[in-house]
Amino acid sequence: MNYIPITNLDLPSLQIYKQLRDNAFTQDNSFIADSPKVINKLLQSDLEIKSILATQEYYDEFSELISSKNIPQLFIADKSLMQEIVGHKIHHNAMMHGIRPEPSSLNDLDDTILMLDEISSTENIGSIARSAAALGVHSYLLPKQGPHPYGRRALRVSMGHMSMLKTHMYEDIFSTLKALKAEGYTIFAAEVTKDAIELSKLKVPSKWVLLMGHEGKGISKEVLELCDTVVRIEMIEGIKSFNVGVAASIMMYNFKHNLC
Repeated sequence: MNYIPITNLDLPSLQIYKQLRDNAFTQDNSFIADSPKVINKLLQSDLEIKSILATQEYYDEFSELISSKNIPQLFIADKSLMQEIVGHKIHHNAMMHGIRPEPSSLNDLDDTILMLDEISSTENIGSIARSAAALGVHSYLLPKQGPHPYGRRALRVSMGHMSMLKTHMYEDIFSTLKALKAEGYTIFAAEVTKDAIELSKLKVPSKWVLLMGHEGKGISKEVLELCDTVVRIEMIEGIKSFNVGVAASIMMYNFKHNLC
């Protein structure tokens, strides 16, 4: 492999490592990933990789994986120089510049879909993606106006498992739900209402969408009216809800195992 030792901090192709923060992207849909575990997971995908910025130790340990990809630029620097390049303290020894995958169309999604409505936390987007990948729910529907799944922190929290999912960014939740219903999906809303079905009593069809709401506001009445069924997790009296990432994981597991 042809490494490029860093001798000039102002090299144009290095600036992206400093410029791209959590949910920032360039016109060519570039993103930055941090840490060996995340990068190595992404290297196992079909993503286009533009460069890696890492220490010699990282390259030595994962040379076989790195050499299996056609990566144009492999920058090498010690950790202190990496920190000088990015402009802040880092706790890892590798970063990667990649190109976001093209979003999947609704027609390309699988029969089981996890859908988010107005989720505001990048961490929740990442943790839900990791759980979805682990549980075999490989289609992820997110609102365009929220944090992007290929933001730096979402990727980091997902441990790179975002790359295992088909992602679709929708503009309008109402038209999207109607389109999904027209394709034969049953829409389940995760919400606490007086007529919600308890999760332990639920039987789900083979083609479904599980909709998770905003961390604080939940799912609006207007959106609930478009859903087929409202489902809730049974909890002891006095506790209303789980963190949305925890709730999504519990529900996805049950949905995958409690089929009609």
